[in-house]
Amino acid sequence: MASQRLTRINEEMRREIAEIVRSDIKDPGVQDAMISVIAVETTNDLKTAKVFISVLQDNKKEAALAALTKAQGYIRKEIARRINLRNTPELLFRLDESIERGMQMSKMIANVMKDNNK
Repeated sequence: MASQRLTRINEEMRREIAEIVRSDIKDPGVQDAMISVIAVETTNDLKTAKVFISVLQDNKKEAALAALTKAQGYIRKEIARRINLRNTPELLFRLDESIERGMQMSKMIANVMKDNNK
């Protein structure tokens, strides 16, 4: 379980990365996709941080992930400027499929409920 300090750092980084992705990155792979920063998981030594993103359009997931990976240096530099940390973690972007899985499960439950009501 993460300490309170690490939890605060993760949440602050999530907010700042979301803001940077939304307003600062001009790459078409990022601007053309609806990207949500779901969570950030930072290691205890603050060397690396996994950034979990969700992309609404299925056909733009890989392009958005590639664009964010390409802009990783810029995002890290902005994080260092905005958040006062001794070490700014290296960012590793990962796709978070939990929203899509949740929507699929909701559809399956709705179908079962509809079949039971017949």
